[in-house]
Amino acid sequence: MSRIKIELPQKFIFKTEIPVRITDINYGGHLGNDSLLSIIHEARVRFLKHLSYSEKDIEGNGIIMSDAVIQYKAESFYGDELLIEIGVMDFSSVGCDFVYRISNLNDKKEIALAKTGIVFFDYKNKKVVPVPVKFKSKTESLS
Repeated sequence: MSRIKIELPQKFIFKTEIPVRITDINYGGHLGNDSLLSIIHEARVRFLKHLSYSEKDIEGNGIIMSDAVIQYKAESFYGDELLIEIGVMDFSSVGCDFVYRISNLNDKKEIALAKTGIVFFDYKNKKVVPVPVKFKSKTESLS
């Protein structure tokens, strides 16, 4: 079986810190894959808020996650402080990729890389819409 390889952006344009909670720990005693997806979701919401957006309002339309990929590098445990860095890349006419690097703040160990495919969406009319020009230029100016 071939393994995925996540391409990193030239520059991460946002970072935030999120602790690993006890509810994030799975039966193996480490950070669960479902919890990691929730952690990057929280980081994405913080990133959008930093840009004065929300998942339901980016220049008048929302976003939908079309796919998600996680490449695990190391375990993480209860009490770890995670640094989540975000970059935006690979724009298409209707979407882009958000790329995440998740590291342990204490020992600087890389925990995971992740990528979520984002599609811009008009929730009222239930249809995919073009990438907002202002969002693209905002994120590209930070890169």
